[in-house]
Amino acid sequence: MADLPSQEALLALAERVGRLAQRRGLRLTTAESCTGGGVAQLITAISGSSEWFESGYVTYSNAAKQRMLGVAAGTLERYGAVSAEVVREMVAGACRDSGAALGVAISGVAGPGGGSVEKPVGTVWFGWGDTAAQEAELHRLDGDRAAVRLQAVALAMEGLAARLAARG
Repeated sequence: MADLPSQEALLALAERVGRLAQRRGLRLTTAESCTGGGVAQLITAISGSSEWFESGYVTYSNAAKQRMLGVAAGTLERYGAVSAEVVREMVAGACRDSGAALGVAISGVAGPGGGSVEKPVGTVWFGWGDTAAQEAELHRLDGDRAAVRLQAVALAMEGLAARLAARG
């Protein structure tokens, strides 16, 4: 099993994301499924995050993904909720609805049930971007449900930090 990030490391990462977003004058949003709001919870644990965090969406069901984020029913039917295509639509929808300049979306199989041969437990898709451009990244995470979710929160924040840093 992978080493799990400590709460202190996660808070330091959230503070870094906040500094980067503030320096660039950007507001962020999250669209979460398997993490159940864990990324938004981490962000809002940081004093002053209201200066750079716009909103967080917890869209656990497919219906919520469609209703709140505008994910197309056809995308869900064709690719499934845990897919590159869905997280791209999730992050675009979150940015469109909130007006945020950058977002992250997470959809995965945290376990212990729900996995399949194609998408075993620990399969997590991440999407980062805005309304104009989105990128998706697949990770296969180890551990129990809590470990998968914790690793996913950390990876989502690391991805935000990297994309903010790249925006110069």
